[in-house]
Amino acid sequence: MPPKLFDVHTHIQFAAFNGETDAVIRRALDAGIWLISVGTDKTTSAQAIEATQKYPEGVYATVGLHPNENEKFEYEYYKGLAQDQKVVAIGECGLDYYRILNLESRILQKQVFDNQILLAHEIKKPLMIHCRNAFGDLIKILDSKFQISNSSPGIIHFFSGTKDDAKQLLDLGFSFSFGGVITFARDYDEIIRYIPLDRIILETDAPYVAPIPYRGKRNEPAYIVETAKKLAELKNVSFEEISATTTLNAKRIFAIN
Repeated sequence: MPPKLFDVHTHIQFAAFNGETDAVIRRALDAGIWLISVGTDKTTSAQAIEATQKYPEGVYATVGLHPNENEKFEYEYYKGLAQDQKVVAIGECGLDYYRILNLESRILQKQVFDNQILLAHEIKKPLMIHCRNAFGDLIKILDSKFQISNSSPGIIHFFSGTKDDAKQLLDLGFSFSFGGVITFARDYDEIIRYIPLDRIILETDAPYVAPIPYRGKRNEPAYIVETAKKLAELKNVSFEEISATTTLNAKRIFAIN
């Protein structure tokens, strides 16, 4: 059965779901919600793939190294993981300068990100990008790697940049995912109204940042309905249009039939 909604960024393999991962997945699938479980290092990338294996459709994975992780990026290891048919993207990768002040650490983050872009190019998969307080450097890197086009090189997850950042990333072909924070913080209203709906997709980032009315609880993919409702309000369109368009966007970007 085709999905009603698509959670493109969740972490159902994280410790917060220990012993409950399958129940969480089943609640999502029973509600017509498909999902992508996102890896952040070697262990969670392998676990993300493992979590997909019981399900013939509707549950997918990414593999990658988050910029806040201290592991060495092992290119061949991640390339091997990415051969699994359920892997739809490379990431969660990118840049995060929020607590990083020294230049050496920032240079290392950029090198690791470069390697993951190279891997994505080699295996022809989109990127699942994390960026915090680093949009200037992120855009410089992406501008040097991607031609301006109408292709789908990936998404900027939990986008927190400016309107100008969004414009430059739109020109490079990227899309943007938004999660439960839009239900209680008004900081994102203007940028959501600016970005075309055909470039917006939905996420939970579970177990983090649950939407109202679940704020303060452990988030999960089934709660994405509340984010979709808020997005419909901000875009002044029906819930049905949000559901159909964001799901179509996700399936297109991640080449899921």
